[in-house]
Amino acid sequence: MSAQERVTDALYGLGWGVVKKLPEPVAVRLGQTIADLVWKRRGKGVLRLESNYARVVPDASPERLAELSRAGMRSYLRYWMESFRLPAWSAERVKNGFDPQDVHHLTDGLASGRGVILALPHMANWDLAGAWVTTKLKTPFTTVAERLKPETLYDRFVAYREGLGMEVLPHSGGTAFGMLARRLRDGGLVCLVAERDLSSSGVEVEFFGETTRIPAGPALLAQQTGALLLPVTLWYDDSPVMRGRVHPPVEVPGTGTRAKKTSVMAQALADAFAGGIADHPEDWHMLQRLWLADLDPAREPSAGRPTGPSADPVAGGSGADAAAGPSAPEKGTP
Repeated sequence: MSAQERVTDALYGLGWGVVKKLPEPVAVRLGQTIADLVWKRRGKGVLRLESNYARVVPDASPERLAELSRAGMRSYLRYWMESFRLPAWSAERVKNGFDPQDVHHLTDGLASGRGVILALPHMANWDLAGAWVTTKLKTPFTTVAERLKPETLYDRFVAYREGLGMEVLPHSGGTAFGMLARRLRDGGLVCLVAERDLSSSGVEVEFFGETTRIPAGPALLAQQTGALLLPVTLWYDDSPVMRGRVHPPVEVPGTGTRAKKTSVMAQALADAFAGGIADHPEDWHMLQRLWLADLDPAREPSAGRPTGPSADPVAGGSGADAAAGPSAPEKGTP
């Protein structure tokens, strides 16, 4: 383990060990203070966040984009403060900490026994949403985690999410996809963060007027298992309660090849994400490059990476996104 990896692991350990013991108002102020300090530094992550917001709000002035990025960093640090404190929250605090709209899409799907896939962008606090599902709905679910470096950091995140009631599968080749499919065929629930492809093997979609890739996994799982595919968007308001919406199902097209069906479903998923992000851009925590026009040419398909949707179907939908912390916004993790 390198010195930098040891420091990173120690900082995350400090967060889970110390922040969860702070009174909530103190943790809130601490998060806002850190967010403002990071924002004022105008580092790569903040500049990338503003660049991404410029796609979402194309008519925004530089002053408006700066306001959005400050609000975005505060939202991002709110996620971190909540995540560090979640293991210490009572069941009632978790139940009352999230208020989703149209949750009947999820509960009706689970009641049908056909299996449900929840697909989310990097908005607000997806860990809190997951804890709400396991606590309020008393429904366990399965997700996938990217392997992080150092290994001890990966172990921390797995233990953290398992402590919230999630089953966490390591992302390694196609192994995770097969296990997710089995969970869905058994009528289970799968949750995937799914608006950023990590492998250059995703499906191209139009997203705020430009081309990007999103993981093929959610669409492929729905096709292969008959599970319901539900987009979810999340946001904060001025209250301590996180808001969210479970969108109507993304249907599997009745005709076409598997690739064509996957493309149509991926675009529908991207459109649902875009609607939620446009309504609450400051709660979209995308401090990394996303659109193909911004990616390094070495990461493009021409560089020899696989491009078919079956090559790495769940890449990008890992839920291991906490690895891209405020001190390392350009890491190759989600």
